[in-house]
Amino acid sequence: MRVTSGDKRRASIDAPVEPLPLAADLGLSHLVHDREVESTMDVVHAMAAAGAPAGLLVLADRQRRGRGRSGTRWHSAEPTGLWCTLLERPADPRIISVLSLRLGLALAEALRLLVDSPLQLKWPNDVVSGDGKIAGILVEARWRESILDWVAIGIGINQRVPNAYPNAACVRTDVTRSVLLHSVVPRIRAAAAALGHLSNNERDEWQRRDVARGRRIVAPCEGIVAGVAADGALLVTALDGGSTVAVRTGSMEFHQL
Repeated sequence: MRVTSGDKRRASIDAPVEPLPLAADLGLSHLVHDREVESTMDVVHAMAAAGAPAGLLVLADRQRRGRGRSGTRWHSAEPTGLWCTLLERPADPRIISVLSLRLGLALAEALRLLVDSPLQLKWPNDVVSGDGKIAGILVEARWRESILDWVAIGIGINQRVPNAYPNAACVRTDVTRSVLLHSVVPRIRAAAAALGHLSNNERDEWQRRDVARGRRIVAPCEGIVAGVAADGALLVTALDGGSTVAVRTGSMEFHQL
């Protein structure tokens, strides 16, 4: 059963144990809660195609086929975290190349007081706490010819360490889903509304949190991570210290000694 916060409807048999905030309290146009879906991304894409406005957030207790970048699976088969997708309709298509990074910065700030370990960022879409991944971001854009029509922003945050991934990280045990929503949603919406490429301040903040800077990687290419460019590209310097290349696709893999 689907429960929408816009009209305050609640069904006792299906109501969450912890009541969710109202959409207006989070600065949303609508907040839709599903007990179980294939993927909140798929739900948002379908609703966007039907004309749903920006500011729609779809939240699920479980996803049967939650996904990450490049078709990888995000484990969300049990209610151990916050699994949601936000619909936005940005006016500036340039933000697409930097949106995952900008959202990572926003998530790190949103979670800063909710974890016990320092938060770092891994290009292009992971938030790391200590030695484990605590949150992931997936951005999918839909275009109408050359015009950006909408963006679906998938966010997954571990409230508990999933059984399938014992090395993952999570927020403190006292952090409720309501607290997460109040902390995360306004910052995510603000990040999605920002214009243009990354500012110097944003790049400086990314550098401060960059888990990979100065480390050797073997994918998406081999070299030493030198930072990120204003357009969101990963900067990688050759092992001999020569040229630096800008990489715009792929996932990062560290060199294993």
